[in-house]
Amino acid sequence: MRMAPVTSLTLRSSTRPVLAPLRAQRVHKTVRATRFTQVVRATKGDLPAGLLFDCDGVLVDTEKDGHRVTFNQAFAEKGLDAVWGVAEYGELVKIGGGKERMTKYFSDSPSKEPWASLKTPEEQQTYIKDMHLLKTGLFMKMIETGALPLRPGVARLVGEAIAAGVPVAVCSTSNEKAVSTIVRVLLGDDVAAKMPVYAGDIVPSKKPSPDIYLLAAKEMGLEPADCVVVEDSGIGVAAAKAAGMRCVVTKSGYTADEDFTAADAVFDNIGDGGHAQFSLNDLRLKSPLWLGCGEDESSIGEEEFCVYDSQDSIDEGAP
Repeated sequence: MRMAPVTSLTLRSSTRPVLAPLRAQRVHKTVRATRFTQVVRATKGDLPAGLLFDCDGVLVDTEKDGHRVTFNQAFAEKGLDAVWGVAEYGELVKIGGGKERMTKYFSDSPSKEPWASLKTPEEQQTYIKDMHLLKTGLFMKMIETGALPLRPGVARLVGEAIAAGVPVAVCSTSNEKAVSTIVRVLLGDDVAAKMPVYAGDIVPSKKPSPDIYLLAAKEMGLEPADCVVVEDSGIGVAAAKAAGMRCVVTKSGYTADEDFTAADAVFDNIGDGGHAQFSLNDLRLKSPLWLGCGEDESSIGEEEFCVYDSQDSIDEGAP
């Protein structure tokens, strides 16, 4: 399998040896790789124990034209003059959870509605829950219309995992019904039956807390260290790494400029066909994504990363 050139790929060094030889160079900080084409066929035991996806920004780039739009629709239906612009929502989206975003936004303007009429924390909490239910209903209707497509490569990677017997799941701070609707409508009933959703208020603390990923690992009977997470945001990366999992980033519209130093690898997207940037095979537990440059780690500094540049595919058993 020959992979298309990767844009903005970051690989972190490790102390474990590389199984197949590659020409490697040492560089500092984030780099642009010219090609990432090593192919070594994975064995069943070498595959991830589980493949866990964030939803918003990973499965679908929902934030700007989905969640933001339906939040504004909900505000209008409730008679509020609040309108979240693109840039403003770009800041709010750094807060995990829609209810939490609204609480922060309204709390910053206590003299304006709805906070001006809500005198107790209990009243405010009830209002936020009702508003979020309204917004979720509007968002689900939008998803049902097919207005927001899957990001490139999502269906392929999920299909590869299911075909290989690798458990898949979605772990999100969003409402569980909204996330389940995305999975059912955009990936289909067959996938939805095999792809559990862990989302919303199912855990006490949302991302960047690791709770949602640790819950998924526990419920699925998986060892966190053997799971791979696909995320798109800094708070998502923080949650995955705090859970002790490997984490690959596929940048989204609102997160392209975030600091992903803690991630194991960073891509523009998963990609399809000739534009595929990685596959399940690249996520195997002994993949170069997680391994070092194939030399003595004592020669590689703390802040250095490895970029693999192989012009030819390497098949299993290649010298």
